[in-house]
Amino acid sequence: MVATPNVLIIGAGLAGLACAHRLTKAGLRCTILEASDDIGGRVRTDHVEGFQLDRGFQILLSGYPEARKILNYAELDLMPFHPGALIRYAGRFHLMSDLFRRPQDLLQTLLSPIGSFADKFRLLRLRRDTLQQRLCSTMKNPARPTRDVLADYAFSDVMLTRFFQPFLSGVFLETELTTPSWVFELVWSAFCRGATALPRDGMGAIARQLADPLPPRTIRLNQAVRQVQGSRIVLESGEQLTSDALVVATDDATASRLCGDYVQRASARESITLYFDAPAAPQPGPWLMVNGEGEELVRTVCVLSEAAPSYAPSGRALISVTVTEQIGARESFPQMVRLSLRSWFGSQVDEWRHLRTDHIPRTLPSIALLSPENRTATPRVDEGLYLCGDYRESGTLDGALRSGRKAAESILSDYRLL
Repeated sequence: MVATPNVLIIGAGLAGLACAHRLTKAGLRCTILEASDDIGGRVRTDHVEGFQLDRGFQILLSGYPEARKILNYAELDLMPFHPGALIRYAGRFHLMSDLFRRPQDLLQTLLSPIGSFADKFRLLRLRRDTLQQRLCSTMKNPARPTRDVLADYAFSDVMLTRFFQPFLSGVFLETELTTPSWVFELVWSAFCRGATALPRDGMGAIARQLADPLPPRTIRLNQAVRQVQGSRIVLESGEQLTSDALVVATDDATASRLCGDYVQRASARESITLYFDAPAAPQPGPWLMVNGEGEELVRTVCVLSEAAPSYAPSGRALISVTVTEQIGARESFPQMVRLSLRSWFGSQVDEWRHLRTDHIPRTLPSIALLSPENRTATPRVDEGLYLCGDYRESGTLDGALRSGRKAAESILSDYRLL
């Protein structure tokens, strides 16, 4: 093999950027080909009328292990939410806090009707087991659905339907809790270990931080790839490029189109987020508000500017609302959301101005792809061909970062540069 490989990376999402970041630290130069007009993939932030709008509702769990290694949290200036959530049930908000970080919420959390006293103590045991990575080892099968693991902890039906199901459906974008327990363990331990936060300049700042150390002209925007033919890449423009090492750092659908049988294509999980401009926050404090009523439309509500004032102009509030599925025509979404949330916040919702609706068809990869075997598979699938992306890990932001780093280290190992 050549001593210094010519590396091409398809995709400037977090996986591709993490791969280039690691290769650059090792002294290699690479080129990233990005089909869109900016970096970040799904992790982008747009500036609209003075507001910062992420591409769909997103948060950073600072307890993610890979993110802690690669990202500079101080530079991102993370702005945290309260650890816990407000659960909407029986016409009121009920507090569920992480009592290790908000012991002042002990009485309110214990007395809330979101589960029994025994359920609250079971939460402490679940917290301990996930932080010690004992959950999957104790349950023997890391591929077991999350719902089965929670059942083994003997959580009551009330706790499952009023807390776990609505809370985790906002995280995993599925209501049946079929997400593999190893993914749940990773995410739940991250919730317990660190803050739930927003970067001051939006989630897109994560991508920019990864890209900033890269040499000039590393990233080529608006460079859609039409075809991969062995070591040769054909762009939509007709330009042809060759490489010694090719990294396909896209979502699974694009990777399947470019790489064929090397990638199993599966249906993805979608998300729908509506952003509203309001004169004031309907609920003070940086809280995630979760619908525990079992209704079908609204999933979560969050006043982003209560956590990160930089998300809204002075004197305004930025509200994000995630809904469970696409119901009716998209033009009717804002009014449907307002009607649904009148019971939460009263007539003030009529003053909210709709800014944008983000419908992201492929927000998270299919649960079918999130197997422990896939996670441990080598990134190199053929001579000179490497794959990375969140679908090859946990389907999370952390998984994208880890996958990109592993692809880079596989290249360095193959070329004896590690």
